Amino acid sequence: MATDIHLNYGKKGFTLQADEDWDVTLIKKTEMPVLSEPSQAVNDTLSCGVGADALLKEARGSQSACILICDITRPAPNSLILPPILKTLLQAGLSKEAIKILVATGLH
Repeated sequence: MATDIHLNYGKKGFTLQADEDWDVTLIKKTEMPVLSEPSQAVNDTLSCGVGADALLKEARGSQSACILICDITRPAPNSLILPPILKTLLQAGLSKEAIKILVATGLH
């Protein structure tokens, strides 16, 4: 008897039928909590870096910055994260022209 394994693929997912004689190991990521205030969590994170100073302090005196974001094929909350990063870099004294946004596309 086959075992159905649902994969998060595309918008609706994909169900794989694994034969019982297959040696299957299913690895799942741990569930992440849903944040009640995601915008505040982004701001908090930008104000106290991990292994670094706050972004504002790190960016002061810089001549340029490059922000890397995922393209639409990845479930990344770019619209939540990008505006506060840009705002912080501008507050640090960088000009709009000195900030580049690199969108990772394809197989990354």
